[in-house]
Amino acid sequence: MRNTSWIALSLAIAALSGAACKKKAADGGGGSGSGTGTAAPTPTPTPTPTPTARPSQGTLATLPPLPASTDPANAAKVALGHALFFEKQLSVDGTKACYSCHLNENGTGGADPLAIGPGGKQLPRHSPALWNIGYADGAFYWDGRADSLEAQAKAAWAGGNMGVGDDKLEAKAAEVAKLKAIAPLWKAAFGDGAATAAQVTEALAAYERTLVCNATPYDKFAAGDKAALTEAQQRGLDVFMTKGMCTACHTPPHFTAAHMTKGGVYWNAGVGYAGKDPAAVDIGRKKVTNKDTDMGAFKVPTLRGVSASAPYFHDGSVAKLEDAVKYMASAATPNPNLSPLFNDKGLTPAELADLTDFVGNGLACPGGFEVPADWKP
Repeated sequence: MRNTSWIALSLAIAALSGAACKKKAADGGGGSGSGTGTAAPTPTPTPTPTPTARPSQGTLATLPPLPASTDPANAAKVALGHALFFEKQLSVDGTKACYSCHLNENGTGGADPLAIGPGGKQLPRHSPALWNIGYADGAFYWDGRADSLEAQAKAAWAGGNMGVGDDKLEAKAAEVAKLKAIAPLWKAAFGDGAATAAQVTEALAAYERTLVCNATPYDKFAAGDKAALTEAQQRGLDVFMTKGMCTACHTPPHFTAAHMTKGGVYWNAGVGYAGKDPAAVDIGRKKVTNKDTDMGAFKVPTLRGVSASAPYFHDGSVAKLEDAVKYMASAATPNPNLSPLFNDKGLTPAELADLTDFVGNGLACPGGFEVPADWKP
């Protein structure tokens, strides 16, 4: 009986002890020492998701300096080019200067949707911005038809912008070189020889190469000043470099692939097709190459200073930056030559707002032309 009672008592104690340990484990406790209970297993931690990489927080491309001129007379040519840029007597009727179509208040571009030449003649395209034009290599005008800044200056001077005509350029150069305000600058740049049309275009090109925009909030941010862009603008930069696919055309740090490619980069973005008879559409780059694949394609403009350069696109058809950004992020206007780059990116209203903030404010260019005190439109 004693042995039977002892066994019964031992079983009862063991049962009570096991029940207590199970309760402790259920309550989150754990056994220790020589107790007969089993400790609760340590919970497996939930893995922390790896945050999505933000390009804005990584290393960003910075603008390289333009090569310094080795011409000892370059400074004098720049000074002359600056004066000529504002000289209306260069035009056929004394009413237009280069600055008439490339204004500070319009981000070095034109105020009118389509440029206006002498005599109020409307030209076929919008005046593009000139910021950082010195970085371009063999591609000037919207269609890239001029292979140098000098050639572009000559074409604008002789053609619709200034209206002089190729056969009158030499006479016009000689006339302008004698102007009281111009003569000493011309002598400093080119000496006492006879003035030539080539000297005009050389001086203008030398001046235009000084129009460098390299101190935007983006540039400061990329150089290490992390307060230079707001959080919204940083988010906009993320959209710019990822979901928006903007870098395919507007590649940093130039914010145009055209300044990074000899001969420029041209795309058909559907601009100028909406509501038009196909026969009336500006053929763009095709006029230069005569290739059907270049139909309706235009050079990619820089986005530096774009907040000030409305209206937008080669035809000046969009008045507001937010509308231009929205168009570029959409499927664009269908046409047989539309680049496959242009499809609906599916950006949310918040992403579009951030993207516009970055493009407009994060790439704003301080400075501009030094305008003579006596300049009048």
